[in-house]
Amino acid sequence: MAQKRPFNEGRRHFKKNKKQKTAAVEGSSEEVLLVDVRRLLEKARVGDHEETTRTLPEQWSEVELTINELSSTGDGLAEKEGQVYVVPFTSPGDCVSAKVVKHFPEEGYTLTDFLSVKTPSQHRTETPKCRYFSQCSGCQFQHMPYSYQLAHKKTIVEKAYANFSGLPASAVPAVGETIGSPLQYGYRTKLTPHFDGPPMARKDKRAGKKVIWEEVPPIGYMRKGTRKTMDIEECPIGTEAVERGLRRERERVHREIDKYQRGATLLLRESTERVRKSDGELQGSVDGKMEATDVVVEDRGEWVHRKTCITDHKATSTEYVEDFRFDNPAGAFFQNNNSILPLVTQYIRENILGPAKSGNEANGHEPAMKNLIDAYCGSGFFTITLSQMFSNSIGIDISPHSIESADQNAKLNSLPPDSTKFIAADANHLFSAIDTTKFPPSETVVVIDPPRKGCDQNFIRQLLAYGPERICYVSCNVHTQARDVGWLVGGVEGEDGAVLQGLYEIESLRGFDFFPQTSHVEGVAILRKKGDGAAEEEGGNGQGVAADSDRTGGS
Repeated sequence: MAQKRPFNEGRRHFKKNKKQKTAAVEGSSEEVLLVDVRRLLEKARVGDHEETTRTLPEQWSEVELTINELSSTGDGLAEKEGQVYVVPFTSPGDCVSAKVVKHFPEEGYTLTDFLSVKTPSQHRTETPKCRYFSQCSGCQFQHMPYSYQLAHKKTIVEKAYANFSGLPASAVPAVGETIGSPLQYGYRTKLTPHFDGPPMARKDKRAGKKVIWEEVPPIGYMRKGTRKTMDIEECPIGTEAVERGLRRERERVHREIDKYQRGATLLLRESTERVRKSDGELQGSVDGKMEATDVVVEDRGEWVHRKTCITDHKATSTEYVEDFRFDNPAGAFFQNNNSILPLVTQYIRENILGPAKSGNEANGHEPAMKNLIDAYCGSGFFTITLSQMFSNSIGIDISPHSIESADQNAKLNSLPPDSTKFIAADANHLFSAIDTTKFPPSETVVVIDPPRKGCDQNFIRQLLAYGPERICYVSCNVHTQARDVGWLVGGVEGEDGAVLQGLYEIESLRGFDFFPQTSHVEGVAILRKKGDGAAEEEGGNGQGVAADSDRTGGS
């Protein structure tokens, strides 16, 4: 009798070779890793090694490696005999045993599975708090001290601008130290574990048969490097309310698995009720422990925060950042680390207007920057938290649903509708809705916080055409941020094929650690318009960072 395959037995997942792709995804993990691999090969002076001169170990064999450095994707890189081995869950200086998974001989690297540590490095000092670490694909750094994680993330920002901006080093200022998260564990206010359908589910559905579950599937996240879902009972980077929600939802799925006709993704979103202590007697403790099965109570000075976990995508979740309140559909995007958001908003407030000036401003007059435009405004986070600094603020987004949430959040925070507004705009004409008599570019700051893919060239052309005095670019992908900033500084191809002159210079760059224990880093770049003579009218000889004919591509 043939041996039964375990439920959800996953196979090793290989990304397509870059030559097989129709187009490389700019700023993707694969592209970023390949740049790091090439740089390490060049450093080892083996870049000219021919494939035939290398004898690579057989697939699934074990190799002993010494880790040279961490890549920007969070994996360790070990160079050996002209080949770079990518080893997850390692740190520089580790001597480890790894299993060979797949060679990419033309690119010069090999994917491996981490097996064990032979000799730990000086950076491997922490005991991971998660029992799934080194298996789950979620975290990469739980074995390293937090100070080292922050230092590494500074190098990620530095390499992003060196590799993807297309700018000379002289145009990129020194990157500031990474701002750490107040919480290194228990910070994520949203988790989305999932489970897969039975192997025959699709075939049964096509045949009109009821899907049969022989057993409850694993509920959790992907095992590193595979398409196999691991069963995850707890996630230490989730908040206490979310952790409770995870346990509750796992129990519910176990009870109701026969109601599902396919796999599903579960939503676990923290929501906060804010209660003033003086408003009446509060039940339960306020020492951070559970008040009841489904409620976490936190003491916040004059306030008590009662936190629960929402599992309905259409329900409304509430977040408090400083004294600002934000209501959103639970399934919609909102930053997942509430603890660091006050540090981000404070940093932007301190830098968005630029260095203190002499003259009129020193004599008590209003600063030159009177207006704020928040492109990609979503539900209005930056528009609302920064609006008190400006006479007029406007948030723009292509999603009408996001604008509805932003309007509601402005009302919740008692912002005057005559000075703080939100509009839905066509992505191809994002700035055409701006009244330049009320928002003259010389008195306006633009904040942009795009998705991971960054801004497209059309948006950059619109932004250059409008030409605000200052730009604050917040990004969850510093590699696409570097590319876009390179366009703003060095120029971008116009619709007619000619190069549209860059107008800006970089004032400051800094990373923020929104996701401790992982390789992700959020970037904040402050740009100012070049001074007189630095950016001439179109057709002039602007003294940009790089001449049009000399500027390299963004990636």
